[in-house]
Amino acid sequence: MKKHIPNMITCCNLISGCIAVVFALEGNATMSLIWIVAGAVFDFFDGMTARLLHVSSPIGKELDSLADVVTFGVAPSAMLFYELSIMDYPFSMEFARQALPFVAFIMAAFSALRLAKFNLDERQTTSFIGLPTPANALFWASLLTGADTLLESNTYMSLVLIGIMFVSCYLLVSEIPMFALKFKQWGWKGNEVKYIFIASSIVLLLLFQIKGIALVIAWYILLSAIINKTSRKQ
Repeated sequence: MKKHIPNMITCCNLISGCIAVVFALEGNATMSLIWIVAGAVFDFFDGMTARLLHVSSPIGKELDSLADVVTFGVAPSAMLFYELSIMDYPFSMEFARQALPFVAFIMAAFSALRLAKFNLDERQTTSFIGLPTPANALFWASLLTGADTLLESNTYMSLVLIGIMFVSCYLLVSEIPMFALKFKQWGWKGNEVKYIFIASSIVLLLLFQIKGIALVIAWYILLSAIINKTSRKQ
């Protein structure tokens, strides 16, 4: 029974993602965000549980990626699809308004590609290469939940959203190194960036609440880029 516990937690992640998709297509962004967050929690604990119980397995790794495709790929894409379906478009783009929302699912494809690369990339044991799919999903879920009024305030915002989506697709499969919140020891030395990021993230969440999640992910990407650029100069 012990060896099945991590896979059961992974399945809870998958189920959370399925529920998130349903709420997304119904236009309930808040509930979709909640279930994506729930999926992220399950995703965090399935790997930890496997290591603690010493029951890691190849099937667990594959199942984890399949669950992540749904929760962190299809669910945020479904949220974006719904938002693009109800937004106004510039007059010159009205002829394509029935087709444009489906562009959102390109992000699901790039999320799957990112997860496939991660499974084969041995460089990502202590850090990430490219934007992790949970971070991308939380960015979109937060943005579409907390900034919906702003997004629907201008006819050109639909095109802005599509543009941001293509940027996130690039970041998912890019070769940009991004730090991971993994601690080998709890001291300040060697963990400066992580502690600074955690402290600043708490401030952003307190100030901006739901929208703060999107700002935290944007700050994470920016901070990773700064660290990468600084290390290259050195």
